[in-house]
Amino acid sequence: MEITQDVKRGKLHSAYVVAPFDKAKEALEGDNYRVISLEEQAGLRAREGANSSIATRGNWTREGFIYVPTKGAFLTKDSPILANAKEATDCHRNGREFYLNDEQVEKSLAASVLIKETQVPTTRFADEALTSFAFGKNAKAYGEFLKENGIESITAYLANSESKPFARQLWLHRIDSDLRSVLNGDLRGLDYDSDEVRGVREASANSKGASVARKSEARVEAYTPKDIQRALKSLKLAGLESQILETLKSAKR
Repeated sequence: MEITQDVKRGKLHSAYVVAPFDKAKEALEGDNYRVISLEEQAGLRAREGANSSIATRGNWTREGFIYVPTKGAFLTKDSPILANAKEATDCHRNGREFYLNDEQVEKSLAASVLIKETQVPTTRFADEALTSFAFGKNAKAYGEFLKENGIESITAYLANSESKPFARQLWLHRIDSDLRSVLNGDLRGLDYDSDEVRGVREASANSKGASVARKSEARVEAYTPKDIQRALKSLKLAGLESQILETLKSAKR
C-alpha cells in the first residue's frame, strides 16, 4: 500500500494513504505515522500554503463526531473509531452505523465540545468554542490563513441523530472546493477505497526499517584500551596488548 509523503520539511512531516480507513490507518502506523489531528493539519496548511497538497486535498482526521440522543452532537478528540477502526469500517461496508456502548460514550465525551453553532466566521476561530477546540493553538493562525484565501467562514456538517449513540469520523475538506475546509461529520464512508487518511510523524522518526537499524546500531558497544587490558589480565593473558594493537593497525592498512 503506497504511502505518499508530501510534507517533508520542518519538525512535523506528513503523508497520506488512499484506502479504506482501517487499511490506511494500519499502513501509516506501520511506518511510524499517527493519524493527523485538526490542530496539526491546520498548522501545516498555514505553513505550507494554499497551493500545497495538504491544503488542496481532503482527508480523514483523528477527531470524530459523537451523536448522543437527547444530548446532542459533540466533536471529540478521542474518537472511538480510532480504537476500533476495523469494526467501524466494517459497519460502513455493511451500511450500518458504528453504534457506541455507554463506556465508549463516556470516554469520548470526556474530551469533547458540544456543537451549538455549526457556522463560525474565520475571524473568530480563536474565540468560538467549536473552532478553538478543533484547531487548538493554531486556531487563530488557521482562521487568518483561510480568510486570506477568500474563506469567510466554515461549517460543521452533522448527521441526523438516532435512538442510539453512534460515531462518525471527521473529514476535513480541502480549501479549494465549494466545501472549503468544512468539518464534515455527515459522512458514512470509512470503507471507500478512494478516500485518504493523513498521518504525521516527528521529523526525527524515520521509517520502520530505519528504526530497526538504529536499534541494531545501539547494541554495538565500544570498549576502551583499559577495558581490554583488564580483560586480558583477568584471563591471565597480560602482555598481549601490544600484539593486539599491531594486529588492529595492520587490518586498517
